[in-house]
Amino acid sequence: MSFNESQIEKLEKSGYRFVGTHGHAAVKVCHWTRQSITDKGVCYKEKFYGIKSHRCLQMSPAVPNCQQECEFCWRDLTYTQTTWEDEEYDEPKVIIDEAIKAQNNLLCGFFGNDKANKKKLEELKKPTNAAISLAGEPTLYPKIDELIGEFNRRDFTTFVVSNGQCVDRLRNLQNDPYQLYLSLDAPNEKIFKEICRPRISDAWSNLNESLETLSSFNSRTCIRNTCVRGKNMEKPEEYAKLIEKADPDYVEVKAYMCVGSSRERLTLDEMPSFDEVCDFATKIGENCGREIVNESEISRVVLLQ
Repeated sequence: MSFNESQIEKLEKSGYRFVGTHGHAAVKVCHWTRQSITDKGVCYKEKFYGIKSHRCLQMSPAVPNCQQECEFCWRDLTYTQTTWEDEEYDEPKVIIDEAIKAQNNLLCGFFGNDKANKKKLEELKKPTNAAISLAGEPTLYPKIDELIGEFNRRDFTTFVVSNGQCVDRLRNLQNDPYQLYLSLDAPNEKIFKEICRPRISDAWSNLNESLETLSSFNSRTCIRNTCVRGKNMEKPEEYAKLIEKADPDYVEVKAYMCVGSSRERLTLDEMPSFDEVCDFATKIGENCGREIVNESEISRVVLLQ
């Protein structure tokens, strides 16, 4: 079991619901899913890509597993397992079936809310997008390829967010996600080691190899940069070179948000303003021939294309 009972209890108090029987997969309702149900706003992914917030399933098949301990991560990093240590694990169909059921249970209270959008209440019972990005590194799950394939068979769009460390697993995917993200949170190895704090020795090399192979994917691709004031918002020309190497369809430049366990490592002083994000993104774009084509001020994120 990836987590012990006390660890699971702590995470469930913060909104996680574990699915399957091996304690590595979980779902958690996104803030924007709740906001959308009562028509109070939507996730920037709806504005940028048309993904309906009320039908989005935020989940992960590898909650405790990651090769990095990024300063800005909202996870409790005391749980981190660098490699996949469990010989047994839950199958993709089980994870998906139980994740949908768990999310519906978490949202059932909205059916008694007079302010809830009735049409959305019916639609949310059958989510149509999987945000495989809740916590951990999803490509460490041994059957990540089959998980994406099972979502595809159910007519889901899938947004997979990866740190790029499992190069071969990414390269050998037979089932393309709808959109594949690579996190690029440093312009060079020195800053990468300081802010992403890798727990394996060849992490920077792995990331660069994944960036080089990104253009070979048939799916839509995106580079995600999380901006932390005073930590990694420098050398836009070096970011631009790495982006040119990857040649993604999109680049998202987004502010670090001071939430979750990241508050034990960073403060509000490290959370850049929307204007700072825009200025930094503009500098990156100027160095790689891209410009801001969309933005969400409330989420402090812009889209370069």
